[in-house]
Amino acid sequence: MSTVQAIRTTLFYLLLSFSAFVWGTLSLFIAPLLPFRARYRFVVQRWCRFAVWLAWVFVGVRYRIRGVENIPEQPCVILSKHQSTWETFFLSGYFEPLSQVLKRELLFVPFFGWALALLKPIAIDRSQPKIALKQLAKQGHERLQQGAWVLIFPEGTRIPTGQMGKFSRGGAALAVNAKLPVLPIAHNAGHCWPKNGWAKHPGVIDVVIGPLMQPEGEGPRAIAELNQRAEEWVIQTLREMGELPPQDQADVA
Repeated sequence: MSTVQAIRTTLFYLLLSFSAFVWGTLSLFIAPLLPFRARYRFVVQRWCRFAVWLAWVFVGVRYRIRGVENIPEQPCVILSKHQSTWETFFLSGYFEPLSQVLKRELLFVPFFGWALALLKPIAIDRSQPKIALKQLAKQGHERLQQGAWVLIFPEGTRIPTGQMGKFSRGGAALAVNAKLPVLPIAHNAGHCWPKNGWAKHPGVIDVVIGPLMQPEGEGPRAIAELNQRAEEWVIQTLREMGELPPQDQADVA
């Protein structure tokens, strides 16, 4: 990373941190007075869009999006590829209101974490996966009934570019039980915003919103089928983007 890019990245982090402090502090006083949708727009959507804008202006992280026509009018379960923090900002600003599955520890982050707690996130304890799965099923269903999108990263953690983590079935199970579709999303944000380190690289992130996938039937078989369908679409899309090796090379590996 060049000296100029390092300076720009440092400025980006300083402004992002300062904005989180200011926004989070204001939100603690203003958000409780607002209805849920307006609260989400004030606390999350505007700040996340601001974060994406900061990345664009200061470190040259731009984006282009395809498949907008696939977004349904009724909120559903979003299953997204996970490579960086960028897609968390982007998706939280693009879909509203959105309830995200996140680590419970994030709610303890001063100011912004406290404000985030006002937005009905599904905050799970990853050290207790069985309890977390039940919590996702119960609270996720409640959020969908309340008209909120539910964002799930089925790989469970950020996976470096060029790799693919196995999809967990929690998101597909939520969709099947709620009788709602899933909306798969693929992207390559990890090239500009790597998982490890603080460096940010200028470039264009491609975000592809896939076709709406309806559950077929009920029960474990329907859950497994829907999950596999979403995972295979993400893998195929990443291959078309050059993010994963072609099928024949993957089979050899």
